[in-house]
Amino acid sequence: METFTLSRREMSGLLLALTGNSEHKPLQILQEAWSKFHPEEVEKGRTLPAFLSTDIPPILQKIIKGGIVKGFSLGDIAALGHLIEYSTLSASAMQNWVKRDFKEYLGAPRIGKKYSLNQAAMLFMVDDLKASLDFESIRQLFRILFLAPERDDDDLVEPAQLYFGYAELFEEIKRNPELQAQGLIKLSSLEAYYGKTDSPLKAAADNLMKRLSHLTRPQIEAVRNMLMIAAVSVQACYFQALARQYFNAALFLDF
Repeated sequence: METFTLSRREMSGLLLALTGNSEHKPLQILQEAWSKFHPEEVEKGRTLPAFLSTDIPPILQKIIKGGIVKGFSLGDIAALGHLIEYSTLSASAMQNWVKRDFKEYLGAPRIGKKYSLNQAAMLFMVDDLKASLDFESIRQLFRILFLAPERDDDDLVEPAQLYFGYAELFEEIKRNPELQAQGLIKLSSLEAYYGKTDSPLKAAADNLMKRLSHLTRPQIEAVRNMLMIAAVSVQACYFQALARQYFNAALFLDF
C-alpha cells in the first residue's frame, strides 16, 4: 500500500483548516496533497485505482468523511506525524514529552480527553526542533514565545500559525537553488536572501508578521528568529532522513 504523504505546509494548513482559520477546507488540502503525487492518474481520469492502493489512517478517514475534529489523541497525532515527510515522530516519544520534558507547555489534554490542534502543532514543532537543538534550548524558545505555559491567551503567536509560518519558509528554501548550494544551507546566505525586498522568503515570513501587529518590536523579532531556526531545523531533518536512506541502502545492497 502506498503511504499518504504530507509536507509540513500541508499538515500545518490542515490544522488551520480544522480550526476554521483558513480559506481552504480540510478535504481540499488532502485532495491537493494526494494529487501532486498522481498527476498522470488525475490527467487521465484514473484516480480510483491509485486511491484504493493508498493507505488512509483512521484519523484521515474521519476528516475525509467530514467529521468534526477539534482534538486528537496521542495515537492520532503519531499517525499524522508518520505522514509528514522526514518526520521521526513516535507515540512513545510524545508520551515522554507530555509527561516530563515539555509537561509545562503540553501537559494534560485540553479538549476533553484529547489534545488541542495547537498542542498537536507544538508536538510537531518539538519533533522538528530536536534535529538541531537540545530540549532545554527548545524550552527556552517556548518560554519566549508562549510566556505563561498554563495560559494560551498570552502567546505571541498561536502554535498552529507558527508551524504554518516556518513550513512556508522551508518550502521556499526547497524551491530556491540559491539556498541549496550542494545540498547545504549557509545561515549567512539564508539571512541575506531573507533581507531582499523581492525575496519570496521574506514575503512568506511577512505574511505571518502582518497578523502580529499587536506585538512589540522585540517580540516580533523573537517570532522571526523562531521561524528561521525552525526552517533550518527542518532542513536538518531532511539531511538526517537522507543519511538514513543511504545507510539502509548500504546494508541492504551488500550482496
